[in-house]
Amino acid sequence: MKPFAPIAVGAARIEPGRLALIAGPCVLEEAGMAEEVAREVKRVAAALDLPFIFKASYAKANRTSGESERGPGLADGLRALARIRETVGVPVTSDVHESADVAEAARFIDMIQIPAFLCRQTPLIEAAARSGKPLHIKKGQFLAPESMRHVAEKARAAGANGIVLTERGTTFGYGDLVVDFRGLARMREFGCPVFYDATHSVQRPGGATTGGDRAMIPVLARAAVAAGADGIFLETHPDPKKARSDRETQWPLAELEDLLRSLIKIRQAVADTIVLEGQRA
Repeated sequence: MKPFAPIAVGAARIEPGRLALIAGPCVLEEAGMAEEVAREVKRVAAALDLPFIFKASYAKANRTSGESERGPGLADGLRALARIRETVGVPVTSDVHESADVAEAARFIDMIQIPAFLCRQTPLIEAAARSGKPLHIKKGQFLAPESMRHVAEKARAAGANGIVLTERGTTFGYGDLVVDFRGLARMREFGCPVFYDATHSVQRPGGATTGGDRAMIPVLARAAVAAGADGIFLETHPDPKKARSDRETQWPLAELEDLLRSLIKIRQAVADTIVLEGQRA
């Protein structure tokens, strides 16, 4: 797999040979919960020597039902993320859905996330790239991994300051997703670090709310790390059953450390192989 240049996200550094972590609740709920998650994940990440970026959505545009939780919105949500960045001392990211919101979002967050369903939206990609912030772009459920080459090239042409690509599953029939782990290696050929979204990949879209199979999160995360993922993205919540969004696929905060420890052991076991593959490339 092709090597990539290190990417600075606030104080965190995504670099070859070191597993990184983007994690947090699906959507900003009450301020105390988000800060609790940020502090606990920061503690775990520091203990495991994982570069960590806190993620929570200030607004959710892709909702199954019009009654689904959307989040606090642009102004209040960005202020909440800025407070977490200051009080907890972690870099933060959030998904941005509109080109018009990019400039304001870039004032408060350290990395701009492009949602999977919007990964081909040229004006949004270009506006995000021009912001000067690193980009985290999720592969659309409807795209082959090879198609993300054009997305990365589009972002680079607009001046992107670092690009992370993320695999999050591919639509399989109606109401299910599958993950082709060959896609991790194929997207690394574009010179970007490639993360694996362990929680959205187990979703089962459809119905009034999106379902999922939380028990499969460790299974697929372990496979992704063994296949050479540079980082893991996952959503975590103190009590997923009470989460206002994606309650079937958020990982319990109390179980996060054990999951990450298992992934690090796998990463260490395959590290030499990954280095040799990079040298041959």
